[in-house]
Amino acid sequence: MKKVFSIFLIIAVFIYVSSYFESSSDLEFIEEKVADEPSFEYGICIDSFLVVRGSIKPNQTLGEVFYLHHIDHPIINKIVSKSKGIFDFRRAAPDNKYTVLCSSDSSEIAQYLIYEESISSFVVFDLRDDIDVYRGNKKIDIIKRVSAGTINSSLWLTMDELGLSTRLVSEISTIYAWTIDFFKVQKGDSFRIYYEDRYVEGEYIGIGKILAAEFTHKNNNFYAFHFKKNTNYGDYYDENGKTLRKAFLMAPVDYKRISSRYSRKRKHPVTGQWKGHFGTDYAASTGTPIWSTANGTVTIASYTKNNGNYVKIKHNNKYTTQYLHMSKIKSGIKKGKYVKQGDIIGFVGSTGLATGPHVCYRFWKDGRQVDPYKQKLPPGDPISKENRNDFMFIKDSLFNILMKDLD
Repeated sequence: MKKVFSIFLIIAVFIYVSSYFESSSDLEFIEEKVADEPSFEYGICIDSFLVVRGSIKPNQTLGEVFYLHHIDHPIINKIVSKSKGIFDFRRAAPDNKYTVLCSSDSSEIAQYLIYEESISSFVVFDLRDDIDVYRGNKKIDIIKRVSAGTINSSLWLTMDELGLSTRLVSEISTIYAWTIDFFKVQKGDSFRIYYEDRYVEGEYIGIGKILAAEFTHKNNNFYAFHFKKNTNYGDYYDENGKTLRKAFLMAPVDYKRISSRYSRKRKHPVTGQWKGHFGTDYAASTGTPIWSTANGTVTIASYTKNNGNYVKIKHNNKYTTQYLHMSKIKSGIKKGKYVKQGDIIGFVGSTGLATGPHVCYRFWKDGRQVDPYKQKLPPGDPISKENRNDFMFIKDSLFNILMKDLD
């Protein structure tokens, strides 16, 4: 009898222990579900909000979007006032996306509105308590690639046939602007490029920096290696450390694209008039630093209706440059200030007669506005002695990557 009772007791304990561990497992599973990480968008935890997404309609303003989400006109006026110097309400573009985070109660009043200026940059309007307006950027993922090709008809067609971004054509043409006449590129010429592809949330947004290139033209190899010798800007040098540019930087800003080139006849995007465009427009995000392209003395740092905030620099008796549409001129940049090549003189904006953030770069030679890319300019400085060892190390590393066999 005692033996039967002992067996029964063992079975009962086993069932109890098993049920305990099963229930513990269930509890752990529930705890894991409760402990899920919060959801963030634009750096904001969105879990406690009603999320409404949309796109700006033709002729719709951001003020209208605010009003549709229970923000009255006096508050909208405060938002406009708080946005000055950060975002111009007139620049809300049709089809650009926005997200409204509303209170989850029955009022559904907007607490945040996030307007996407581009696929990677946005403006946040925080309407809780005191109104706050600020800019943000989504994380950009960069994948580095090497691509190569042989030209059969044109550089543009060759890259298009290879499925490469045709913006590479513009970038390569800019890098070698002082070295190769791309109107004379011929069949059999070839290229290899080591460059960055950029993605936001898995979506391709275009190329980034070209890190190294080899262009073979008429059986001659022309190399370009990007080297950043200070925190302000980088430049391209050949295999011996000689600069590919002339005495002036190739561009006054780390730009996304050239949106308009020097032309004697162009339809103005704002006025619609046909007139000369005697500058080169470099599109870049608002706030991107603008550099002086050469040493010189500031002759004007001011504002006009058409130019917006702008700076003009005299480099010598022969050359003068001008930089238009700045969001603001850097503190300390004023008439009589001496600046060196690469010094920051202001920041990209869209002040004056401009449709979007860019810097219009104008170039004078002997008192006449000209296209800087068509001038025979004196050579720029080679790699300095103190930077030469660093350059050679980086150049050798880039060359080894550039010349690897492609899969």
